[in-house]
Amino acid sequence: MYSLLIVDDERWVRASLKKIVERTELPFHVIHEAAHGLEAMDWLKSQRVDVMITDVRMPVMDGLQLVQSIQEEHVETEIIIVSGHDEFHYAQRALRMGVRDYLLKPVLVEDMAKCLQKINHALESRKMRAEEKEYAAPPFEGTINGNERSTIEQVISYIKSKMPGEVTLQETASAVHLNPSYLSHLFKQQTKTNFIDFVLKLRMEEAKKLLSCTSLRISEIAERLQYNDTSYFSHSFKRMVGKTPSEFRKELIR
Repeated sequence: MYSLLIVDDERWVRASLKKIVERTELPFHVIHEAAHGLEAMDWLKSQRVDVMITDVRMPVMDGLQLVQSIQEEHVETEIIIVSGHDEFHYAQRALRMGVRDYLLKPVLVEDMAKCLQKINHALESRKMRAEEKEYAAPPFEGTINGNERSTIEQVISYIKSKMPGEVTLQETASAVHLNPSYLSHLFKQQTKTNFIDFVLKLRMEEAKKLLSCTSLRISEIAERLQYNDTSYFSHSFKRMVGKTPSEFRKELIR
């Protein structure tokens, strides 16, 4: 069975799409639902899914913004866009962005079946190629060098797992079983930037995405990034980006 995520702001539509998927009797199982793009992206940070069906028009983060975020985060999933006749231009844009297919509302079982059959074939072919490649790969010989580099990769992975919230040097050092002072020196040596600035940069990149792709207020974005003080968030953003969150968002809509 292949896993499937449904993203739509109306619960009854999600329930209807789930039922339609089941009625195709194809090897796809709905494992999660989300009410908008941002909720879907939050879930995808810790989960993987083979196929995603998303509506175009949704609050907070719409379908096209969701597709853009998925591409930027390099999330591997087949995407189906659902749109009305008056939204066909959105579907065309989505197809140019690499979406696998689109379905017009109201979605019929026959149309869903045709769409999922194509995706099933693509996933099966991909799975077969991966198995052939794994079977043909020569055995690994030798040892892995660069323990320090491996440690930094673990550190970066840990930091990213804590995003978009704050993460301290002390807790990260504890997670990789190193002395904080030594980790600070090693991190600067390997990445050419200090730990605090690296974490801040990642948090501000997340802030830029939220400012660009959602309708969340700046105070809501600050809260999402675990800043208790909106003014401090704005100050940190300006220090890293060179302009305030309001200025950044205004430039996007010019």
